[in-house]
Order: sequence, then structure tokens, then C-alpha cells
Amino acid sequence: MNVHRPQRNYGCRIHDQGTYLGMRTIVLENDLVRVSYLLDKGADLFEFQYKPAGLDYVWLSENGVQNPNAYLPTSTDLISTFIDYYPGGWQEVFPNGGPTSAYAVTQFGQHGEVAHMRWDYTIVTDSVDCIAVTFSVRTKKVPFHLSRTVTLERQSPALTIQETLTNLSRVPLQFMWGQHVAFGKPFLEPGCRIVLPDSVEVLTETTDKDKPAAGRIARGRRHAWPLAESAGGGTVDLSVTPEPQTASDVVYLHGFGERGWYKVENERLGAGLHLEWDASVMPYVWY
Repeated sequence: MNVHRPQRNYGCRIHDQGTYLGMRTIVLENDLVRVSYLLDKGADLFEFQYKPAGLDYVWLSENGVQNPNAYLPTSTDLISTFIDYYPGGWQEVFPNGGPTSAYAVTQFGQHGEVAHMRWDYTIVTDSVDCIAVTFSVRTKKVPFHLSRTVTLERQSPALTIQETLTNLSRVPLQFMWGQHVAFGKPFLEPGCRIVLPDSVEVLTETTDKDKPAAGRIARGRRHAWPLAESAGGGTVDLSVTPEPQTASDVVYLHGFGERGWYKVENERLGAGLHLEWDASVMPYVWY
């Protein structure tokens, strides 16, 4: 923290002097958006507010943000560690994703290491017209260094993110890398529209014959977005968010080409968001 850094209450600005529930935070904002990160909990994004409407796009769980230093999980289950501290929002998933997995002689828990670790930060740019902060972390179980630079410009609601992954060892290493993004109320509600490129396919996993199929759609098949064949023989429109208590459909979306993107639109609120990324690096979306 640089106490001699110029302070201002207009244009682009960075707040790195505060804490939230005992954890260091960094807040980036301009006239349109306010974005908050938890440095001591994975550099999670836990606020993305569109200020003119007072609308936060990020979903927070009922438990909200949890300080990992204030709660000791009562289960040794490797999946529960992620869930117990999960606030919603946006996490970095690395060096593995999904349920528990092993690599060489190393055992990983749900969604890897970095979502639970303290990250360092460096303020790269701090001006009225543009701000940029680089977050960085070094994994413990495998030798990687991960950095994330976020940039916000004046009078723009867009947050630009650039990441660099470095293998610190002398041998090739395998990894799984992704972004765990969750949007929710008050922005997300039944009837919201999810827009994807026409080229996208819906991929489903096969199911155990002894267990009922999860969700609404037929498993072990490919479906053309957005209409998927239902388990009962009809069709399900995956582009419309369903009513509460509807069975969840956990599927993979593929076929984005080099540049991936999707949009989520709430017509009632006149609000939406657009996310795009390098699909040559991250070719799948988990829906």
C-alpha cells in the first residue's frame, strides 16, 4: 500500500486501504461501475455494481463472504473445503477444476488452490482516465506463477482482464484452468435471456444406469444451442433462465471458435452483461 499515492473522488480511482470482514480488499471504480476484490481470499471478485442503476450483477450465496481464517471446516471432504468458503462471485480455478483430482503424487481438492490463497498486488496505472492493478499468486502444490491485470477506463463500464501463466519448473506440467463466474439476483431472474453464437453445441455427460439423470435434458448426447432434447422426448430452451426449483442442467458449451462470448439480458430491467474471452485457450463454458 502506498499512502503517498494521490487520492481523488472523481474519474477512475483505486481504494486499497480498507478491509472487509478482516480481509484486504481492492476496489476499482469510475463514474459507471464499482468492482471489488478480496485479496486474502483468492482475489475473488465479489462486487460488480453498475452505479447509475445501483445494480450489482454478482451472485452472493446466502452465507455471503467468508473469511477463511475465521472458520474451520468440520469435514475432511476435499469438495466441502471449496463449498464452505464459497461466497458466489467470481473465482479463478487453477491448477485443476471440478471435483477432486490427482496429478503425479499430488492430490487436489475442488477447483484447485488459488481460490483459497492470499494474492499479492501491484498498482500499474493510477490516473483519472485509467486504472490498472496486477494480482499475482504462486501455487504451492505445483510450481506455477499466475498473474491477472485488471484495467478500468473512464466513462466505460467494461472491465478488461489479461492473465499470464508461467511454469516455474524445468519440465512440462499439466493443468486445468478456468473462471468460475456466477451471476444472480437482483439482476438474474426467471425469463432472462442467454445469447450465444449460433455455432455453439451443448455437450452432456453420460449417466450411470443405476442413477436417475440429473436436470431436464437427455444425457450423453450433443444438442444444437439453444434447443436441447429433453429426457422425456420434448425440447428444452436453455437460453431462457427457468423458474426457481427447476432441476439444474449441468452441461458444457463448445464451438466458440477463437473468440468466445456470451450475453445475459434482463428485458424487464433493461440491463445486460457481455463476457468475452480467448476461446483458443479456454474453449469450453460450464453451464
